[in-house]
Amino acid sequence: MESDCRIPVACCRPRILALHALFWGLVSLRVFGAALLSEEKTTAVVAPCWLLEEFVVTLECFQCSSFQTSWLACTQTGYVEKINCTKTSKEEYKSCRSTVMEEHLFWKFEAAMLALTAFFAVLVVIRQRWLDRLASEKVRRQIESI
Repeated sequence: MESDCRIPVACCRPRILALHALFWGLVSLRVFGAALLSEEKTTAVVAPCWLLEEFVVTLECFQCSSFQTSWLACTQTGYVEKINCTKTSKEEYKSCRSTVMEEHLFWKFEAAMLALTAFFAVLVVIRQRWLDRLASEKVRRQIESI
């Protein structure tokens, strides 16, 4: 009676198992070590005031100018709004999403979905015709063999 085990016997030898354990141990140490190092770096960053306290929007969402594109707030979406934090009275810029940008992204998504729908509809028609042709050839061969 044969075994249903699909693991080769060579993989179960103690030396191979020890090498696997060592390899995956080093990989996990590398991954977790990188995660711990990145946590240490992010704790040194000071959080903006709008994350910690209430704020009032002084300028509504607008597109960044060529000068402002180097700002951290502008690099995320390309749009910022000027805010005033209530407790500390600090004025900062916060990244925001413009309605014009959202509408543009929506129509791009709609166009992509329409193109994919048309592509797959054509693909289905072509496949159906191919399968119909195969079926008719099979029926023709069966009739000829009689």
